[in-house]
Amino acid sequence: MKENYLDMPALNQFLKSLFAPVPASMDSDAFFENLRKQEYSILDEQGQTYLDFTGGNLYACSQVLEHQKLLLNNVLGNPHSTNPTSKKATELVEATRARVLEFFRAGDDYTCIFTQNASGAMKIVGESYPFGAESSLVMLSDNHNSVNGIREFCRKKGGKITYVPVNYEDLQINETELEKQLQENGGGENSLFAMPGQSNVSGVKHSLTWIEKAQKMGYDVFLDAAALVPSTRLDLSVWKPDFVSVSFYKIFGYPTGIGCLLVHKRAFPKLQKPWFAGGTVTLVSVVSQDRFLAGGHERFEDGTINYNNIPAIKIGLDYIDR
Repeated sequence: MKENYLDMPALNQFLKSLFAPVPASMDSDAFFENLRKQEYSILDEQGQTYLDFTGGNLYACSQVLEHQKLLLNNVLGNPHSTNPTSKKATELVEATRARVLEFFRAGDDYTCIFTQNASGAMKIVGESYPFGAESSLVMLSDNHNSVNGIREFCRKKGGKITYVPVNYEDLQINETELEKQLQENGGGENSLFAMPGQSNVSGVKHSLTWIEKAQKMGYDVFLDAAALVPSTRLDLSVWKPDFVSVSFYKIFGYPTGIGCLLVHKRAFPKLQKPWFAGGTVTLVSVVSQDRFLAGGHERFEDGTINYNNIPAIKIGLDYIDR
């Protein structure tokens, strides 16, 4: 059956050729010419010039083939069970979760929650963060609109919302104004500072030193890293925001429809999920109308996760490292 779809020995040989080490004598021009020929030859075949890397990255040929090989060599089932196919899917998903934490050097400090995209990660924070009448939400004016949407949750709970402008001249953070607004609005219970690591609008990379500065003023910090991580390795052993949103297709193109929310374990107890769904509970009663939420990442991964495609995230991260 498999040979009708794919010549597996030929694929194995092809993947070995793609993953061969780069000769030390190869200069950068030759390296990228070789990479383009092996992984992105469709651009030349179709006469394409691709410039939309803010919208999404290109996937490499080897990513798709390696994922295809994985699917054709395994039978995967819904992880919400204990049969052999479910166990295999769970094994692959958890290996990917560990790889994500390793890639961002998160160690044991963070929990990785898989989402549909970075916007889904932001929604979890918005609806679960314990905003109240004494809360402040301080945001940079060049945040992504999905980050701006968090303000609606804060507003409905009576919190204060403050935007800090960027400089007109260079689109960098107006440090004087940000310092002022953080000080004036800080001190309230459950206050949040939200910033992009890299602006989705201008492409400007902002200083991550503001993470620690805001935390010292009593804020939890949400870092939107979706536009940052395609070109910069985020090191969470150095920078320790409370919440981080990531979209994987922006890093390596395939698959789309999967992101993650990285939550520092010190901040995890703050997130109060306002509802429950399949896969997020250990027990539901229709008599007492009570429920017991699962612990860890399971609490926020509503329904059935994308278990067929999540293993492709590990393949993509491995490709980037190579």
